[in-house]
Amino acid sequence: MSEPHLLCKPVTADTLFNGQLICRQPRDGYRFSVDAVLAAHFVHPGSGWRVLDLGCGCGVIGLILCFRYPDIVVAGLEVQEELADLAEANGLSNGIGNRFSVLRGDVRAIAASVPPESVDLVVCNPPYGGRKTGRLNQDRQAASARHEVRGGIEDFVRAAAFAVKNRGRVVFVYPARRCNALFAALQAHRLTPKRLLPVYSSAEATQACLVLVEARKNGGEQIDILAPFFIYQHDGEYSPAMRALYEVSPCLPR
Repeated sequence: MSEPHLLCKPVTADTLFNGQLICRQPRDGYRFSVDAVLAAHFVHPGSGWRVLDLGCGCGVIGLILCFRYPDIVVAGLEVQEELADLAEANGLSNGIGNRFSVLRGDVRAIAASVPPESVDLVVCNPPYGGRKTGRLNQDRQAASARHEVRGGIEDFVRAAAFAVKNRGRVVFVYPARRCNALFAALQAHRLTPKRLLPVYSSAEATQACLVLVEARKNGGEQIDILAPFFIYQHDGEYSPAMRALYEVSPCLPR
């Protein structure tokens, strides 16, 4: 049973693409980060594709995709009612309610919300924190979105494999230090990695902080390792490449 939604929770209105896209999100609850923005720009859907965003939160990935690709349809799956309501409202307020819908459901029971092999592409920014690792966020909404209290990487990968068509694509953004768990789950569900983008906090960093991975259902063995992407400059400001993802509508490397 879903938890009561918090309709009166204060929100902020944040803009992307020089104000052309507005994303309302909780002021104090779960807020999207660069991870979601990176994931939204890493995918390259074809014309007419049906896209599923697993654990869509306030809907920012779907909003960006619909803005960048006016001929695709995106559905977001979200278990938290207050975030699902907010995502749906964001779609309507940005004029894309006809192409962006929100499903209320749990990734651990994906068959109750999505028909099998019914989408061309799945994109996911899953919770990163293990249920018993690190400090659990005191905000219930943020804790559920950031920690594996409603399912771990295995559950999200299983749901992606269930929903995507044969030879379809799935994209995950995940901490680099935990990429072994992601790759093991992908392999277990016949999702073969095809592209990998290592993301570094800056050019001075010695280890990647994130990986963006595109896999294909029943794909071949070849994988392309792309050149590193840097989030920040040495002065702590966004790099030109990162800043561009908020200001214009480019694509990350294919």
